Amino acid sequence: MSSTTSRAISLKHPDRFFIDGAWVKPSSDATFAVLDSATEEECLRVAEAQSADMQRAISAARRAFDEGPWPRLSPAERGTYLRRIADAWERRAGSLAHSWMVEAGVVHGMAATAAPGAAAVFRFHADLGTSYAWEEPRTTRGGTPALVVKEPVGVVAAIVPWNAPASLLTHKAAPALIAGCTLVLKASPEAPSALYMFAEICEEVGLPAGVVNVVTADRQVSEELVRHPSIDKVSFTGSTAAGRRIAAACGDRIARFTLELGGKSPAVILDDYDIAKAAAEIALYAPMATGQVCASLTRIIVDARRHDALVDALAAEFARIRIGDPFEVETQMGPLALDRQRDRVERYIRQGQADGARLAYGGKRPAEMNRGYYIQPTLLANVDNGSAVAQDEIFGPVICVIPATSEVHAVALANDTIYGLNSAVFTNDPQRYYAVGRQMRAGTVGHNGFKLDFSIGFGGFKQSGIGREGGLAGLGAYLEPKTMIYDPQTIAAG
Repeated sequence: MSSTTSRAISLKHPDRFFIDGAWVKPSSDATFAVLDSATEEECLRVAEAQSADMQRAISAARRAFDEGPWPRLSPAERGTYLRRIADAWERRAGSLAHSWMVEAGVVHGMAATAAPGAAAVFRFHADLGTSYAWEEPRTTRGGTPALVVKEPVGVVAAIVPWNAPASLLTHKAAPALIAGCTLVLKASPEAPSALYMFAEICEEVGLPAGVVNVVTADRQVSEELVRHPSIDKVSFTGSTAAGRRIAAACGDRIARFTLELGGKSPAVILDDYDIAKAAAEIALYAPMATGQVCASLTRIIVDARRHDALVDALAAEFARIRIGDPFEVETQMGPLALDRQRDRVERYIRQGQADGARLAYGGKRPAEMNRGYYIQPTLLANVDNGSAVAQDEIFGPVICVIPATSEVHAVALANDTIYGLNSAVFTNDPQRYYAVGRQMRAGTVGHNGFKLDFSIGFGGFKQSGIGREGGLAGLGAYLEPKTMIYDPQTIAAG
């Protein structure tokens, strides 16, 4: 390790890439410095992939798919490897939590869920090796026997962001692997540790050479990955702006892609729901990963007559949030992951005020935190739904309260966005929840709170993405259905 700080992240081969089943030397001496978000000190240095390194990883994955054993194993046989991966994740629970806290500022309680969550996803997909309908008998309209078989889509480029790398790589790698695909995993320069740990696991469990390849690259080299003709599918999680570029690049060559993009998720507080309860629930999740969650409920829409009461209740709840070092058990919200991310959040707070919103709480760097990328949880009141702070994904702990004149107006405001990832409806009446929820243009609608479940499926409407991750829908994105129609004369003769 190049850093001597006590919170340094320990990896076996940070100076190499995992390609074709081995840790290989990079083609140059270029590296990325990874910083501790709470101390701003270097905690790790990893190799930076150049074009030659990326080409090598792509070639290894292509060869492993075209010539290797992995796609030709049965799904049940592949599932055996996935169970070994799940066990290995659990053995690395402490290291994985440590790296997430350091790189992204995630607090201890949340970071501790990373390894068990990853293990559960791999076990779920391992079970699909025997329970999923990989072959389905059918009959043509003319009565001829046919078969629909599900085959792997091919070589997958999986691009993983910095905010929740373990979870996001897992929801790409697990379905791809059980499907029989091979992978090039591109790690974020700001948070590469989880992907390096995954590479160590793949080596440990004896995954065939070239099935999983891990490199860390910047935007220019990553674009080569997306545009390469040997890549059959791209799975990307990140900003909507980057997703547009990836979709255009894949469209040029009709490559498959799954995009899990940005969000500006609304919560509609109906008139029968208690203001104090709503405020407590919203404040409970507002500090999660310091707001660096694409599905965060950041637009709170309430009847104008109850607007001020909700703002006061939220401000009181925000005042109780303890900001501090992610490694301290009492901490409820740590720092933002990056210096540039804090600059972005602060810029939007200023813009919101300039556009007429009232700063009801926060908006500043904590006075007692002179190191680290800290920002207070921030509450903006009387926000115009058309303003930048209400429309753009900020990716920080900034909550906007937007007044509505009626329930119909509230739903219209909720849907007045390019995004459609997550949402919530607060009401004591399940029938009203259902009725309003069906009008929400979002991939998930929670009842009385922030609610997600990747085991069912996660993804968005509109510019929040294309496709779903998790569940059976997530597996389907890595499969190509093939129709096989038998010769009826041969069948009859047999």
